[in-house]
Amino acid sequence: MGLFDASPTPPPDQVDKTRPLAERMRPERWEDFVGQEHIVGPGKPLRAQIERGEMGSIILWGPPGAGKTTLARLIARLTRADFVPFSAVLSGIKEVKTVMAEAERSRRLGRRTLVFIDEIHRFNKAQQDAFLPYVERGDITLIGATTENPSFEIISALLSRSKVYNLRALTVPEVSTLLRRALQDREHGLADLEIQAPDELLEQIALFANGDARAAYNTLEAAIAASGGKVLVQQAVEDAIQRKVLLYDKSGEEHYNIISALHKSVRSSDVDAALYWLGRMLEGGEDRLYIARRLIRMAIEDVGLADPRALEQTVAAMQTVHFLGIPEGDQALAQAAIYLAVAPKSDAAYQALNRVKQAVEETVAEPVPLHLRNAVTSSMREWGYGQGYQHAHDFQDALPEMPCLPPSLAGRRFYTPTDRGVEKRIAERLEEIRKARGATRPT
Repeated sequence: MGLFDASPTPPPDQVDKTRPLAERMRPERWEDFVGQEHIVGPGKPLRAQIERGEMGSIILWGPPGAGKTTLARLIARLTRADFVPFSAVLSGIKEVKTVMAEAERSRRLGRRTLVFIDEIHRFNKAQQDAFLPYVERGDITLIGATTENPSFEIISALLSRSKVYNLRALTVPEVSTLLRRALQDREHGLADLEIQAPDELLEQIALFANGDARAAYNTLEAAIAASGGKVLVQQAVEDAIQRKVLLYDKSGEEHYNIISALHKSVRSSDVDAALYWLGRMLEGGEDRLYIARRLIRMAIEDVGLADPRALEQTVAAMQTVHFLGIPEGDQALAQAAIYLAVAPKSDAAYQALNRVKQAVEETVAEPVPLHLRNAVTSSMREWGYGQGYQHAHDFQDALPEMPCLPPSLAGRRFYTPTDRGVEKRIAERLEEIRKARGATRPT
């Protein structure tokens, strides 16, 4: 018996009701597949490929419970290919080579092999490389499933030989449809329990599943067990849900997406959005000190001298988080996020440093003018170190006429304050200083 002699799906009369509901309810026909209309709807390229039996290797990228495994199994069934599931967590190169050798023999016998790799992003480079020769020769059709951005997690050679399809989180109506179908399906689902489930409770489960069909199925089973009767009750649903399942991988793309959303909300002075994204990070278990560091960066980059206290507030929040921990320190982060969102905004100091860096790169590194150098030895004094230096406190308003930039940059202005917040007063003071020195604006 070969590796692929077992039927991928048992006959309907052998459905094992002890398996999880999510596993039993996997569809076997297009008509039963819910969601992802943008890639598998009638006339869409992937659907057409599958129906013609002309499948190439693909990567299914999407959030948990969106239907990646279900779609892979459905493709194998409809294209009459042997389905070989791999777990990137449990499998190594040895297992890969064993299955690939069998797949090569099957191809010579006219049988196609579809290799499904769940969590393909967990395979290292060497493991991913092991599939390349077999994909190139057509020994296998590879379907990889990942919750991470394939551009970052999958080697370029494998990515170039695969078509990437982005699956979306299921909508509340789509998840509700799946739940209702499970309650009505006697062969695979829960119809034999004859449970009465109000639509509003199914919608509540769907909402809190956050687009994850598997989580919704699990919650439904738990709620039915807790109801203890033929009617699904509100309290049982609330007990089963407990809290919303959040998509948040602290080391993955969603981590960067949400911190980006928080930063841009603060920059846009949208306090409610800033608090929402902050809450998503807190509930997702993000490192509080990481959040504090990012808030400090926002204070420097987007508020700057328009409100110098913003930096004080964020540093104080970091110290509070370190001192109090969770959950008390979370309030300090919320307070800092609110302060930053409502503060006047300026990136003038940020841009000023960028201009300085550009000037340093584009101009000759001139020596420090002699009058700005310390004459710490007699020889230095003889060489002219310190000659012409004007001590600011010897002048009215502490404004000497002495230039401090190298000659080639004389009169160059790097910092241009805005007219927002404290920077408006800074701009006025700079203008006073420049007028007192008789400085002219650069052209």
